[in-house]
Amino acid sequence: MTADAMTPNPPNPRPEPGQPTDVLAPALSIVALDDDADFRQYVAGVLEADGHDVRTAANSEEFIAACQQRLPDLVLLDIKMGRESGESVLEDLRRRWPKLAVIVVTGYPTLDSMRQTFKQDVFDYLAKPFSIAELRRSLSQAAASLGLGQRPQDILRLELGRQIRLARTDQGLTLKELSEIAGVSVSQLSSIERGAHLPSLESLVAIASALKRPPSDWLKSAGL
Repeated sequence: MTADAMTPNPPNPRPEPGQPTDVLAPALSIVALDDDADFRQYVAGVLEADGHDVRTAANSEEFIAACQQRLPDLVLLDIKMGRESGESVLEDLRRRWPKLAVIVVTGYPTLDSMRQTFKQDVFDYLAKPFSIAELRRSLSQAAASLGLGQRPQDILRLELGRQIRLARTDQGLTLKELSEIAGVSVSQLSSIERGAHLPSLESLVAIASALKRPPSDWLKSAGL
C-alpha cells in the first residue's frame, strides 16, 4: 500500500479568518490504527488541533492494548493493512466491545468490503484520500448519533464558543476586529468559537468586555 493512496488531501486544519468552518464534534478520545506512519502522524495532528485526545497504533497488538488501557469513545480502523487483516481486528473489537464506535478508513474501497464492515455495526466508511471536512463531519455525526464526548467541560467549551460567535456576529464584528478590541489573537478566537479550545479566565473576561456581555450569562447557558 503506497503512502499516496493512504494520505488524505491536506487542507489546513485551522481555517483562515472569514472562511467557513466545519462543524466540530465534542472532544473525543480516539484510537487510530493504521500501518502508515505518515498517515498516523497527520491524522493525530489534525484531530488534536480540533481538541480531541488521539492515540495511534501501528499494529493490532498496540491497538488492542491501547483500547484495553483506556477504552476510547471511537476508533479509526484501517481495514486494508500490509501484513494484518483489518477485518480480523474488527471482528476482535466486536467480540470485546460490541458497542464501541468504529469508523473504517481504507485506501482500497469496494462495495463488498463496505457491505462486510457495515454488517459489523460500523458507523461510517471513509475511502482514502478523504478530506478533513469529511472526517470532521463523520466524527460529528457519530458524536451526535451515539452521544459521544458530552462531558461537562465539552459542553462548556462548545457553548462558550457558540455564545461568543453569536455575540460577535450580532454586533457585525469580524474576528480581526474583535481580536483588536479584546487583545486576543485571531487564531485563538477562531479556535474558541469553533469549540476546539476552552478560553482562559483572562481571555473570557477580555472577550466578554469587548462584546459588552456579562460572561456569567454565557456560563449559565452552559449549565453552570
